Parts: sequence; structure tokens; C-alpha cells
Amino acid sequence: MFRIITLFLFLIICHYDSMAQFTDSTFYYLGYASSGTANKTNDGDSYLLNNAVKFSVRKKSISLNATNSWMYGKQDQKLTNNDFSSSLDFNLYKTFPHFFYWGLANYNTSYSLKINNQLLAGAGIAYNLVDKKNTLINLSNGILYDKSDLLLNDTIPDRYHTFRNSLRLLIRFNIQNMIIFDGSGFLQNSLKEKEDYILRSNTSLSFKLMKWLSLTTNYNYNKINRTERRNSLLSYGLTVERYF
Repeated sequence: MFRIITLFLFLIICHYDSMAQFTDSTFYYLGYASSGTANKTNDGDSYLLNNAVKFSVRKKSISLNATNSWMYGKQDQKLTNNDFSSSLDFNLYKTFPHFFYWGLANYNTSYSLKINNQLLAGAGIAYNLVDKKNTLINLSNGILYDKSDLLLNDTIPDRYHTFRNSLRLLIRFNIQNMIIFDGSGFLQNSLKEKEDYILRSNTSLSFKLMKWLSLTTNYNYNKINRTERRNSLLSYGLTVERYF
């Protein structure tokens, strides 16, 4: 499997022969990231792969992002992760400077978090606290509708729906287009039950090897309090990007 993924990544790299960053006339972005960890000892072995594809369209007054990610892992031949997430979101810049509206639709299924199916959809507002060329700090808030099919205590079906308040903090630093830090954190509380909340964070640090190729370290953390499950992953790999 590792050889197949390596070959696939190599073919993608060979295909991307000219790269740039967003400019006034650049509206499209395509990125593929592959990372993972592997460990083998006399007592056992484990591995985990994390793959993500992102496509973005950006214009002066609106941006649209589509992201798909898949995490798969085993430990001593026992499945630990088979987690898939697909999201579509947009930002609408039609009012005050540094302020915009956002909308989101997100579908998740996760073996590690005991999520059979989960649909999150909603909208809200956001404001850039710091909005500079190389530094962005953004705070957003809104309401999401959550329709979920979960497993409690690993075996008890739990099908329910609720509205959630979704609070997000986003931080991004770009140091001379060579080192890029991205961090985002979500707190999503149910409006019905205070004990029902979701915590998510995603942090990445990338080092540009070429304009289109980066060495990336990722840390992901997820907690679903309703199922009393959590996962965390520290991985490293490559990111291939194309702007056009």
C-alpha cells in the first residue's frame, strides 16, 4: 500500500509543473496532502494514513471551498481508524471590511469516534481580528443543525438531532512564503444539553520545499462528548498545491 501511495503522489508531483499563489487574477486552488505514521516492533505494529483533497474558488466578494479527508489505521491488525469527512463551505464578503458571512455543510463518519453518520449544516458571521498579508486571526460564530446516528458505549444506537452553537478561532502565519502555520479550533455546544458538545482542532506547520511542494506536520484532535470518544493524531507528510 505504501508503494502505491508513493507512486500516486509521484505522478501528481510530475503533473504539477507550474505553481503560484492567489493573485488578483487567480481564482482556483487544488491541493492534495498525504501524511501518516508507521511503527513496527517485536511486540506488534501499527500504521495510520491521512489523506485530504481540497478545492477552492475565490473571487472578490465570495469564496467556495470543498474538502474531503480520509483517515485509516490499524494496530496489531485491529482496526483503529476508518474516518471520512466531506465538507462544503462558502464565505460572502458583502458588508463591512474584515467582516463576512459563512455557510457550511459537513458530513462525517468515524469508526474511532463511533459516528455512523453525521450531517452538520448552518450559517453564521465572522470577523478578522488581524487581517494582514502574512497574518490572519479570525473569530466566527453561528448556528448548526446536527442530525446524527451514533453508537453509545460502542453498541447502543443513538439517533438524534439538535441545534448547536459553533464557535471557531482561526490563526494563520506566513513567514516569507517559506514557513506556513495554520491552526483552527471549534467548540460546538448543543443548545439543548450542556453536556453535549464537540471539540475539534486542526494544526499544521508546513515548510516549502518548492513553490508547489511542502513538507507538512499535522496535529488533529477530536472529541465527541456524547459518545465519550476522542482521537488525536500527529503525522507528517507531503502537500502538493496548484493555483490557477
